[in-house]
Amino acid sequence: MDLGLTGKRALVLASSRGLGLGIAEAIAAEGADVLITGRDGERLEAAVNTINARGAGKARFVVSDLSDKGTPELLEQTVKSEFGGLDILVNNTGGPPPGLMSEADLSVVHRQFEIMVMSVMDITARFLPGMRAQGWGRVLTVASSGVIQPIPNLGLSNALRATLVGWSKSMANETAGDGVTFNMLLPGRIGTDRLKQLDAANAERTGKDVAEVSKAAQKEIPVGRYGAVEEFANTAAFIVSARASYINGSMIRCDGGAIKSV
Repeated sequence: MDLGLTGKRALVLASSRGLGLGIAEAIAAEGADVLITGRDGERLEAAVNTINARGAGKARFVVSDLSDKGTPELLEQTVKSEFGGLDILVNNTGGPPPGLMSEADLSVVHRQFEIMVMSVMDITARFLPGMRAQGWGRVLTVASSGVIQPIPNLGLSNALRATLVGWSKSMANETAGDGVTFNMLLPGRIGTDRLKQLDAANAERTGKDVAEVSKAAQKEIPVGRYGAVEEFANTAAFIVSARASYINGSMIRCDGGAIKSV
């Protein structure tokens, strides 16, 4: 299936590795030009070289940190100079420290809110007018299965990402008539470095071996394993594509059936 992404211009946040990089690679493989972001310039440069060597969509990068309040303007100016405008925005952020919500330090909550919520809203607001004016746009926000079924020991992530659910749905209702869709993609346990960190944290918290924790977690997933980044990224590529024009205001799960609710 031709996803209709050839020549589209995409910005993928926090994309030097993990889910963000996977999404950037999948979109570029379909012919879109992508701007990837992150704090590690060497890692970004290596990722860009890998994407460009494949000969489909072209990649560029900008070193940026979502915790820096100047980042939204930096990204706006970089997109303007590199692309002239934007068709696809993938909002992806790192996760906050694990822990119980009842024990969360409120100063940490405030700081993570700025990084995970306010930065997403600010960056989106800068590109939305252009998308509406051109009559086409895709905004995909990567969250977590915890917004449906709260994940133990990830209280802060559950709380902050849930804020984006109401925001994304509201935006979907307000902008779809102008050809811009808003959706959310919810990963379950996908095999990234972040997942390794969480398994290690759970092992330390419970006094169990990491391998034991990982094996037990995979048994709880109906497909019996962790997901691959490519599986998640391919889902994202479809949602931001021309073929997904009637998918709007949705939360799509990519979790191997791990969420127990209907």
